[in-house]
Amino acid sequence: MKRLFKIIVSLAIVALAVVTAGSFYMLDYAFSPLKRTRAEALDRLSEICPTVMPWADSIVACNALHDTTIVLDDGTRRHAYFMAADSATTRTAVIVHGYKNAAFMMLQIGYLYHHDLGYNILLPELQAHGESDGESIGMGWNERFEVLRWIAVADSMFSCSSASTQMVLHGISMGGATVMNVSGEKLPPCVKAIVEDCGYSSAWDELAHQLNAQFGLPAFPLMHTTSALCRVKYGWWIGDCMPVAQVKKATVPMLFIHGDNDDFVPTAMVHEVYAAHPGPKQMWIAPGSTHAKSYTDHPTQYTQQVHTFLTPYIK
Repeated sequence: MKRLFKIIVSLAIVALAVVTAGSFYMLDYAFSPLKRTRAEALDRLSEICPTVMPWADSIVACNALHDTTIVLDDGTRRHAYFMAADSATTRTAVIVHGYKNAAFMMLQIGYLYHHDLGYNILLPELQAHGESDGESIGMGWNERFEVLRWIAVADSMFSCSSASTQMVLHGISMGGATVMNVSGEKLPPCVKAIVEDCGYSSAWDELAHQLNAQFGLPAFPLMHTTSALCRVKYGWWIGDCMPVAQVKKATVPMLFIHGDNDDFVPTAMVHEVYAAHPGPKQMWIAPGSTHAKSYTDHPTQYTQQVHTFLTPYIK
């Protein structure tokens, strides 16, 4: 009996050690930053969407993209790029990048708004991305407050003496989740619409999906222990990040975009967040597209979908 008890205790200790080690690994794997330089981001953009590279190279070469920074209450710094439209306008797009990406990797959406639609653009780099400070990725939850700050910056940059900006927020992947999280906050009147592309309905469901897809592991117990470590180290629970709950409180129109062949952020998630939004809203499912490839696969149709959706709200 004593031997059996010792075996059980030993197995329990081993199991606890394995779960603890796995939780620390997952915390580091999921939330540690991958800092990309401008050159690395441009190289990645050339792989993602080579058709926009002549335009991207030209605006970089002539220094048309300008840098700006803000300092948050905790003293950390956030960085963004901005560029005014070729003709004076108050129409403005704040374009939010995805997980472990950087602002330059969103220049295909910058091309859509600046080149095709004639908008001013501002491309923030979220915490722990690009040239912004930060020791961890917040999956679009803590970052929603950064985007609110950038909205105010963009409005001050591009408003005129007689009118404030007419603004759209556009995010892809984690950027899509971020703008959905922003949608549930009190927004200034200048924000007229939001476009989210392949954002997840909740960080918990997305990370649990990746835990299973990449490692073949169930959510319990690693998701629960990792969430507890996240709370201790970074101050938030993984379950806090619920774009689907934020969208329920949205007060601005929203366009939802998702590829119908997305197995990274499952396509089913877009139907969940679309159903949660109280409206006005539209949804476009890009045929054949995998994760974050809807614009690359269908640039003309993507642009038309965005333009048609925004026309009633941004003049």
